[in-house]
Amino acid sequence: MKLAGKVAIVTGGASGIGRAIAERYAREGARVCVADVDANAAVQTAAAIGGGAFAAGLDVTHQPSIDALLGRVVETVGGIDILVNNAGIFSAGTVEEVTRESWGRILAVNTEGTLFTMQAVARQMIRQGRGGKIINMSSQAGRRGRAMVLAYCASKAAVISITQSAGLHLIKYGINVNAIAPGVVDTPMWDAIDFEFSRRDGRPPGETRRIVGEEVPLGRMARPEELGGIAVFLASEDADYIVAQTYGVDGGTWTA
Repeated sequence: MKLAGKVAIVTGGASGIGRAIAERYAREGARVCVADVDANAAVQTAAAIGGGAFAAGLDVTHQPSIDALLGRVVETVGGIDILVNNAGIFSAGTVEEVTRESWGRILAVNTEGTLFTMQAVARQMIRQGRGGKIINMSSQAGRRGRAMVLAYCASKAAVISITQSAGLHLIKYGINVNAIAPGVVDTPMWDAIDFEFSRRDGRPPGETRRIVGEEVPLGRMARPEELGGIAVFLASEDADYIVAQTYGVDGGTWTA
């Protein structure tokens, strides 16, 4: 088991990609804290995972909530070895549709939430003095702009930049910071995305989802569990010499 004896926090861990990674980490021997804004769902997910997994409510836009999460994890298991910054939201909107409210909300969760959760965990890892692994969740949308998702693309591009800057600094403490950039992944979030784009384009429900999947060079959307392998790799000693990188897991959609 690649993560035996490690303690991992997975934010947005109650469903979708976060849950798949939490489940995989538990199978690899890690003790997992499932952290999610939906505290009840986090409890249910942790119970289903077993293996000493435990739950914590977390609002990444609220610093006291981040601080409380760190306190709970340290009190429960004594320290932190791995953080997966997976909590995120999606919104659609062209340049003329973006409002200050919608812009602020998506950056508060996707960008500021990633930064300040990482900061709190990094400070704890530095105090511990044994290094650690931090994995930020970006997106193929962070590699290039898209007409209909301006704010989301910008927020995920910022995650790539944050990963680079933080990674170059924190490696001196033995903390490896890297990121994952998924393509389209068949999660509950895509129910809302499909509804919005189908409404805009006058398509029946499910049609946008089908088209997007078929446009992937591999020919389909990813399954959440297909992000587990790269997440384990980046959290393991196999990635000790990898710093400030962003790995695409997108079926060939982005090749630069």
